[in-house]
Amino acid sequence: MLELDHIAVLGETLEEAAAHLEEAVNLPLLPGGKHARFGTHNRLLGLAPEIYMEAIAIDPAAERPKEPRWFWLDEFRGPARLDKWICRVKDLDAALDALPMAGRRVDLERGDLRWSMAVPQDGQQAFDGLFPALIQWHSDLMPGRVLPAGGLELKQLTVSHPDANAMIDLLAPVLRSPLVTFATGKSGLTARIGTPQGEVDLT
Repeated sequence: MLELDHIAVLGETLEEAAAHLEEAVNLPLLPGGKHARFGTHNRLLGLAPEIYMEAIAIDPAAERPKEPRWFWLDEFRGPARLDKWICRVKDLDAALDALPMAGRRVDLERGDLRWSMAVPQDGQQAFDGLFPALIQWHSDLMPGRVLPAGGLELKQLTVSHPDANAMIDLLAPVLRSPLVTFATGKSGLTARIGTPQGEVDLT
């Protein structure tokens, strides 16, 4: 089964991605880290219920990886935006048997964190990047459970795509995240977030 784990704002630089997210929720992001295999870095912020938000971009100080970067960051252009949603699974290999379009298994670590991720060969998720990325954490101390939420709560994540019904057909049997809804329309993500100042839409 798939459960929503986190959402990701992409930017041409980490500063742009972080600023876009911070402006929306009116809170500063926390330090994240570097992903040596894919040459990226991030910043993070907790989000109830046991979810988190990530600002991520290419790390200009990192060596260029030998494979395409995840989230299709090699091809990302334009203003920072909410661009990816990531679902956790208990058994990534079984999930990939059911959803092979999600990519191939990549095992990763950073500090005390250990996880496996499904990454497409070209770095781009199916459905123009709107299909969820899949992650399996190898510890109970996953970021969504330990990062402070600062009064933020995800109310709804809307996944919009011209062929949303096809995505629903693939995901409905396995997706267990009532906060995720689908709409037929222009490709994109919208996260409605409750903040101490009221609800905001992150796009």
